Amino acid sequence: MSPAVPVARRSKALSAQFGLTDRLFANGEDRATATAIEDGLVLVEAGLLREVAFADSIADVTGRYLLAAGGKRVRPMLTLLTAQLGEGIGPDVLTAAEAVEITHLASLYHDDVMDEAEKRRGVPTAQAVWGNSVAILTGDLLFARASKLIASLGERATRLQAQTFERLVLGQLHETVGPGPEEDAVEHYLQVLADKTGSLIAAAAQLGVLFSGAPEEYEEPVLLFGERIGVAFQLVDDVLDLSPQSEETGKVAGTDLRAGVPTLPLLYLRRSARTEPSAALLLARIESGLAEPESAELAAAIESLREHQATAVTIGEAHRWAASAVDALAPLPNGTVKKALTRFADVMVERSS
Repeated sequence: MSPAVPVARRSKALSAQFGLTDRLFANGEDRATATAIEDGLVLVEAGLLREVAFADSIADVTGRYLLAAGGKRVRPMLTLLTAQLGEGIGPDVLTAAEAVEITHLASLYHDDVMDEAEKRRGVPTAQAVWGNSVAILTGDLLFARASKLIASLGERATRLQAQTFERLVLGQLHETVGPGPEEDAVEHYLQVLADKTGSLIAAAAQLGVLFSGAPEEYEEPVLLFGERIGVAFQLVDDVLDLSPQSEETGKVAGTDLRAGVPTLPLLYLRRSARTEPSAALLLARIESGLAEPESAELAAAIESLREHQATAVTIGEAHRWAASAVDALAPLPNGTVKKALTRFADVMVERSS
């Protein structure tokens, strides 16, 4: 059987899962754009399968592993969407979309090693299957493949990819080291999110403008939109991390906290604990429970954090970043793309409610 059928079905399912057709596009004109993007996603998915194939038998299996596990393809979708501001989806736009998603996949292999994560996209992580060294090297191979794709698009794209990769690494480094003694922990964390998550989403949006022949003045608005919506996206994930175990991901509530990652609800709780005895007590329960990450005591403390004002404030912060992302779109012409990007921001923050 030809692989085109399952690839098409998977791309359609991914776009439907994220609400692309039902939530981002409304009237008949918008639906025509939705169809173009869905058709583009089919081509991107086929391209991803082609580009993560390696002649080496081990690399071929490990390189395809997380791609086969699924994902929403948010970044290539944004590339295809912003390309509608220009001449639409051509070969260079498709190449850029594939390179962005492969860069994202590569970062996941490395992130899971650093976080000692056990599951990703509902399956055991690569290092849980093959060990840390194989997972790291697979991520390196995917970064190399993404760089090869981007290089085919010229110097401008190569420079953009290099700048984005630098921010990805710096974001991870700053998260690992933590804030300095004079830094505000919340501001430090938000900058980490802008670098680790926002920069690649911003690049995805910018590349769609760059390689569709859209007016140059549209690059800055979509870049700012991408970075800000990336921060909002991650803040919502911080809230969702406190939710009960999901059958889809297999993650238990507080997976990031149990791994020692200080998400924004915890940072806000620490700030409140300076003046509020009840917050100080909850913080002590969490920190004590981290000595036994699987304990019922920690599970109960995480549930309390989920209901605490610190989490409500995090949701509010996510909405603020999403609103700021939409504000950045002001220079874009009114029409399908602007409306879809605005709805995209709404979809991001609705995941927490």
